[in-house]
Amino acid sequence: MSLLQSGVSIDVVAIWLGHESPTTTHQYTNANLEIKERALAKLQEPDAKLRRYRAPDSLIEFLKKL
Repeated sequence: MSLLQSGVSIDVVAIWLGHESPTTTHQYTNANLEIKERALAKLQEPDAKLRRYRAPDSLIEFLKKL
């Protein structure tokens, strides 16, 4: 855990531990809340404005005929 917390790549840790794949090593990151908190702190809201979808008139007419 200290290696992952200090920024060593999970691929390197997997090799050092003799794991066949980084997927096996991934379980260690699931167990550490501090790593999760740091990752979540890096997230930002997207700048995109959300707008309601308005279907074209041709689609509305098609749907009315069904």
